[in-house]
Amino acid sequence: MVEIVEQININKAYRHLQANGAGGINVFVGTVRDHANGKTVVGLEFEAYVPMALKEMKRIAELACEKWPLERVVIQHVTGMKEPGEAVVVTGASSAHRDASFEACRFLIDELKKSVPIWKKEYYEDNSIWVNAHP
Repeated sequence: MVEIVEQININKAYRHLQANGAGGINVFVGTVRDHANGKTVVGLEFEAYVPMALKEMKRIAELACEKWPLERVVIQHVTGMKEPGEAVVVTGASSAHRDASFEACRFLIDELKKSVPIWKKEYYEDNSIWVNAHP
């Protein structure tokens, strides 16, 4: 399951990962932190080129399934304005044994940050800047 959403649904992601053959489910949740570069962050805004983002997210999910014996994978990422504490990304993997799900979950978030066309604007108390632009 890969999705670009307005709000992360951790329960939906977890339910998708459940499978009778899964002895391990690993989920990573990325959230908005309240600081960056020595400044107070009041919010983050995410924009995406959705068709290409979904295509790339699917490619990453398929690659993970080729590298590890996974039951299921999930990638969710938000668009829109988010406040500190809000979830903005979820990656997850389920597998018969924990090692594969741990490794795949890390791979999913690392690859997403490298290649998925999602852009982030950080809002501070006094200004805002675009950061971490992906291809």
